[in-house]
Amino acid sequence: MPILLTQTIATPLGAMLLAAEDAALIGAWFVGQRHFAPGLPASPPIGEAPILAAAKAWVEAYFAGRRPVCALPLAPRGTPFQQRVWAALRAIPYGATRTYGDLARALASSPRAMGGAVGRNPLSLFIPCHRVVGAHGALTGYAGGLDRKTALLRLEGCLA
Repeated sequence: MPILLTQTIATPLGAMLLAAEDAALIGAWFVGQRHFAPGLPASPPIGEAPILAAAKAWVEAYFAGRRPVCALPLAPRGTPFQQRVWAALRAIPYGATRTYGDLARALASSPRAMGGAVGRNPLSLFIPCHRVVGAHGALTGYAGGLDRKTALLRLEGCLA
């Protein structure tokens, strides 16, 4: 049976819940965001694990302005379509953005379907859904809130 462990960490943008199952990260959500911790028990087990320590170090490096490469094992739970979308998100480089329309064309989907999958990304920061913007660069649709999205894009140099 898989072992589920969670840990809440502090970030400059608020508390973040990390969740791991066995040796892979399955979730990273800002506490209180939309679609928060789906599928986890109401009181998930709290504990220490090497993957959680590595994820915390990655988050700290990210917020320190370093460009950490995510070599952590990620195992987001989702439909096959969501998995394809999340793989496309991981291909968006640090400091760059793509529009929902760009992603929809690349995956032969609709921007609306794309938005639904992007919004349900269970691994905020690690799968960089904050790098997806609306047409003409409009800041829209971030489950963690537009203030956080703005701060993340500023940190990466996408916004002045």
